[in-house]
Amino acid sequence: MAHPTLAVLERNLLLYRRLWRASVFSSVVLPVLFVLSIGLGVGGYVGGIGGTDYLSWIVPGVLASTAFQIGVGECTYTVLGDFRWVRSYHAMRATPVDIWDMLRGWLLYVLLRVEVAVVVFLVVSAAFGALHSPWALVTPLVCALLGLAVAAPVTAFAATVEHDSYFALLFRFVMIPSTLFAGVFFPVEQLPGLVRPLAYVSPLWHAVELCRAATLGGAPPWPVAAHVACLAVFAVAGLWWANRAFRKRLED
Repeated sequence: MAHPTLAVLERNLLLYRRLWRASVFSSVVLPVLFVLSIGLGVGGYVGGIGGTDYLSWIVPGVLASTAFQIGVGECTYTVLGDFRWVRSYHAMRATPVDIWDMLRGWLLYVLLRVEVAVVVFLVVSAAFGALHSPWALVTPLVCALLGLAVAAPVTAFAATVEHDSYFALLFRFVMIPSTLFAGVFFPVEQLPGLVRPLAYVSPLWHAVELCRAATLGGAPPWPVAAHVACLAVFAVAGLWWANRAFRKRLED
């Protein structure tokens, strides 16, 4: 018999095999079209930032934000549905699958979704000459850490709510502001001083700066270890919260 964690992963992959066409546009095609329209179209008017053409500057931001949005989007309705409507987690609980197996299998599935989208995006970006350093090869690892840093706490949040209306608040007040003000489209140094610390506490900003340093061959504003540590804190805290939320939900 397969390890319980792998069994949960296999279950999610089997479900995705029936639904993958619906995610291709949002996960792969849309980011590519966005980069072409904004990076090339708007970039023609913007010119460059810090001596770098706008397309090359925006690519790592969109790369990280794609991982960020997949991590948030995948862990909302699906997790709530498996608790409230489908009750898949309750069925798993009646088997040798424990809480950590559920979480590991689910998060591995989310990370696979993130990595496929990131690799495709990297290939397209390379074709347009937007990658300027061999360090760009480490960006999938950065995006995987970002995916975990986002997916774990959002999974925990989805396990604590009873209605999907909470997700509209999550998208409106967390995901969209994070995407707009985390250095994806413009340097955070252009933000007012009072607002700038909000960007620094966003896991997306840390991943954007790491990806930008990797694709451009420069150095991030903070030491690499500091950026990685911030992402790791979000991931560990999210895993702890998710374990607690799953355990409480399944014991009720």
